Amino acid sequence: MTLESHPDRPRIDARDKVLGRALFAADRHFPGLLHAMTVPAAIPKGEIEAIDVEAAVRVPGVVRVFTWRDFASIRETPATRGGGGDVPGYQPMKRPSVRHRGEPVALVVAETLEAAIEGAEAVRPRFRTTPFTAWGDQPGADREPVTTDREAGDPVGAVAAAAHRLDVTYLHPQQHHNPIEMISTTAAFENGRILVLEGTQNAGAFKFGLAGMLGVDPKVLDASSPYVGGGFGQKNQLQQQTALVVQAAMLLQRPVKLVMPRGQLFHTATYRPFTRHRVQVGASADGKLQGVLYDVEQQASRFDVFGTAHGEHVSRMYATPNWRSTHRRVRIDVQAPAHQRAPHEHPASYATECAYDEMAYELGLDPLQLRLLNEADRDPITGKPFSGRRLAECLRRGAARFGWDRRTPAPRSMRTPDGRLLGLGVAAGAYKASMSPALARLRIHANGTAYLAITGQEMGQGMRSAVAAEVIDVLGVNPDRLEIHMGETAAAPQHLTAGSWGCASAAPAARAAALKLREQLVALVGPERARGDVHEALARAKRPSLEVEVTLRGLGQAEAAVQRLNSGLPATTGPDYEQFTAFSWIAHFAEVHVEPASCRIHVPRVVSVADCGRVMNHRTAASQVRGGVVWALGSAIREVSEVDHRYGRVLNNDLAEYVVPVNADVGDIEVELLDEPDEALNISGAKGVGEVAMVGATAAIVNAVYHATGKRIRHLPVRIEDLL
Repeated sequence: MTLESHPDRPRIDARDKVLGRALFAADRHFPGLLHAMTVPAAIPKGEIEAIDVEAAVRVPGVVRVFTWRDFASIRETPATRGGGGDVPGYQPMKRPSVRHRGEPVALVVAETLEAAIEGAEAVRPRFRTTPFTAWGDQPGADREPVTTDREAGDPVGAVAAAAHRLDVTYLHPQQHHNPIEMISTTAAFENGRILVLEGTQNAGAFKFGLAGMLGVDPKVLDASSPYVGGGFGQKNQLQQQTALVVQAAMLLQRPVKLVMPRGQLFHTATYRPFTRHRVQVGASADGKLQGVLYDVEQQASRFDVFGTAHGEHVSRMYATPNWRSTHRRVRIDVQAPAHQRAPHEHPASYATECAYDEMAYELGLDPLQLRLLNEADRDPITGKPFSGRRLAECLRRGAARFGWDRRTPAPRSMRTPDGRLLGLGVAAGAYKASMSPALARLRIHANGTAYLAITGQEMGQGMRSAVAAEVIDVLGVNPDRLEIHMGETAAAPQHLTAGSWGCASAAPAARAAALKLREQLVALVGPERARGDVHEALARAKRPSLEVEVTLRGLGQAEAAVQRLNSGLPATTGPDYEQFTAFSWIAHFAEVHVEPASCRIHVPRVVSVADCGRVMNHRTAASQVRGGVVWALGSAIREVSEVDHRYGRVLNNDLAEYVVPVNADVGDIEVELLDEPDEALNISGAKGVGEVAMVGATAAIVNAVYHATGKRIRHLPVRIEDLL
């Protein structure tokens, strides 16, 4: 069956969101609801000598003040936040100690939010500070290798023997997610069950992980997160307050809600860690890449197991026969970092794509031509073919749309009509095409309605619209009468939705369910009577409804992957499959204008062309690319977590001083999606677009800044003072 392009459709949940019908975690109200607030540690590391709560309990409306003694029974398990992995993480408020600044040391629960805040401000902890290391270049930072190295050929020898060599180091700063929906936890009781509501990308981990941490049967606990107001990796796992709020509700036998203030999130939630990238490139005189040595250091906490995979995609970007990438963690006394949109791919592409730009100038080559000269027809690491790779087409189509041929080679050689320096930059990116198991339960009714319960989390990326498109494509149901339940463990098993595998996992499951239901309808009424409106066909057969259930595994996955899904554990496959390697690909072209006197940078235009498989919904996919480019713009010239290296405190811990792009900063972003199904991967031909959207875009902007100014800046963000 040939997969056809989906027609342009609005988001299926757009009207509900505009009218406020789409309820997020903190929107739900329960009778007798109590409000909670945490008290953050004011030291980077040490012991709690005492906690004076007398003034707090006297605040009118305060019900109880919890300390570590109330939560010592909470178990630290692999579900405990700590950067992921299969070893126990770190849970605050289990012991009278502090392991990083800002972690909760008390929890105040009150009848009103105002009372909870006042009570929290009245708590007086007394600390004894112990020696700590707040930044990676200070004494006490522990460096350890991470076993995710990739190697092919003889990279050391190839670089040494190359006609042209480059050895540069790029720095990527610490950054923090700031989704509009702040992290919150509500614990309530319904029909004798514990209901946990939290904006999360991983509802399954809440059901089973919390049960293990709190010592309750998973069968009595449900997690609900039908809508998430932005996740980007920050909501991949249980948060520091999650188990505390649920335990408090169980002890008080009343529902409890906590919305973590944004200022505290900079020290309690995960973030993108600081990384240092050394890139050594060897190339021949005609521009062929002979070898690359790529070494990364990544900031880590003392207790997390957040891995590094910076070499995963950049080792496959071009035909580099000799490659080596190494990774090291640098452990210091901070909270655990974790995934933030294109977590390793974005900083890795920034460093390597800028280094290749430098090599192009060293060779006297057009930076676009350097990339096309080194186009790879097979995976240089494994030797396998790619399931689909149209990167060269993305580069050529993007160059034509952008007008790359107007570029003059020399830095500072182009000007705008009003005299500003003009620069044009190019970079490319990739992101792994992964999948996870998913369950879809589809029911159609003779009255014209349809119901779909499915594995997946709606974070605003358009997952509902993607699965709806497949059901509509196969069955022709009315989207206005299709009810979709996702992010709810009571409706279907839930898998972590991250890493751009959400659509590629849920959409094929939805399509498989729709195809199975079509088969059953044909068996019920015959092929002729099954044509046309499926609801009318059911009515003619005098059947009120018809239901099917499908569990779909990712390509090459065994039954054990489904068992992990049903236990709330992650189970992904890709990008390395038995027969091929699979990635989404993208090319970015950026134009920058730099004012000669003030050196202010403007980015009036970006063109991005993506090869992301079959497009499930053109509006949401194009929106994902535009959003990724805006993120990349912020990373290039605006965004940084300003850390006080003496004490490990993030100084700009609010949206007033954590500078991100606003409307006036964002110019025209042209997006083209090739919309070519990758049918080797799944029956929907889908690959991810949400993460690849950002990969390479920052490098394109930074390369354009060099072309405009002649100044090569090897750290982010590029500031005015760097160009003065």
